[in-house]
Amino acid sequence: MHILLIHQAFAALDEPGGTRHHELARYLVQRGHRVTIIASPVSYLTGAPIEGRVPFVERRTPEPGITILRTYVYQAHHKSFVHRLGAFFSFMFSSFVVGLGVRDVDVVWGTSPPIFQGVTAWALARLKRAPFLFEVRDLWPYFAVAVGVLTNRTLIRMSEWLERFLYRRADHLVVNSPGFIEHVKARGARQVTLIPNGADVSMFHPEEDGRAFRGRYGLDAGFVALYAGAHGLSNDLDVLLDAAAQIRGADVQIVLLGDGKEKPRLVARTQAEGLTNVVFIASLPKQQMPAALAAVDACIAILKPIEAYKTTYPNKVFDYMAAGRPVVLAIDGVIREVVEAAGCGVFVPPGDAPAMAEALRDLAAAPERCRTMGQAGRRYVERLFNRATLAEKLAAVLESL
Repeated sequence: MHILLIHQAFAALDEPGGTRHHELARYLVQRGHRVTIIASPVSYLTGAPIEGRVPFVERRTPEPGITILRTYVYQAHHKSFVHRLGAFFSFMFSSFVVGLGVRDVDVVWGTSPPIFQGVTAWALARLKRAPFLFEVRDLWPYFAVAVGVLTNRTLIRMSEWLERFLYRRADHLVVNSPGFIEHVKARGARQVTLIPNGADVSMFHPEEDGRAFRGRYGLDAGFVALYAGAHGLSNDLDVLLDAAAQIRGADVQIVLLGDGKEKPRLVARTQAEGLTNVVFIASLPKQQMPAALAAVDACIAILKPIEAYKTTYPNKVFDYMAAGRPVVLAIDGVIREVVEAAGCGVFVPPGDAPAMAEALRDLAAAPERCRTMGQAGRRYVERLFNRATLAEKLAAVLESL
């Protein structure tokens, strides 16, 4: 079977960002399928061209059975919302043109966000007379409205219409969090399957020696807590800086690894306030993340205290668990249920810097507790959120189509 995936924010294993789709593609190829991915040449995490330039189309075959076509996009990921819309629409049109030239397609797989690429996937599926699988990784525009990014009423109504249009026309709809199921069904989705975020446990080695990574980045505190991921408006990273200010003098460092629109401001604030216990590290390819996680004592997942975010399953949490590190979780809702069921971390009320500071101090004073929680998380991911098992479930959906 030949599967065509339309995914603007696709990241390969040798690139920074979430690599869920590259990992899933590898498993599909192992089952005898072929996967072609149409993606942006600009990293959604760093906002920079992946190969240093923005071509109209560039072909790459990282391994047998997987072809990546990087197509033109307006480079504006870290600019204003209007400019970002320009980036989304430019990819929607360029990916459609390039997709027309992809032959012998059996299934077209679209994914959101951004939701506009779902239009490309739907149109190509109909033109190629192939089934249309639509994957919802984020509730757009619901989240954009909740966080205050999307405020224009006309745009909101148009976006909600587009959302319902795609949900109703998908031959099958996949969500990556149980918190999304009610939302998509209420807006017209017919067949819905939960294939949650998870982790490739074979990639992470909890007992790996992290001293080399610590030395490279000057991580010399007795206790190091890491946040890894986007530095954007939704991530509420000012709370971590507030917490760092409250634990000055403690033998604790907070590491912010990644990139995003808010990073320059966060770095400037850290310098202005003299927060020497905060370390910034640029985005790393997924292949280097196991070493980063092995070098720290705990990992942080955080989002703004917004009701909508209670529906999310952040992928980073499963990577943290697979790496055998305790999770400091400042996100309520369905992901809190996972962490508490696994016994692999501590919950901090979102937006509460004093509670974050207290949680970090408590964990720093209890290394054995950290170790026990980390081991519990690893076992839980191996049993319920192993990427190999989830890929089999996805393959079954694709094959049924």
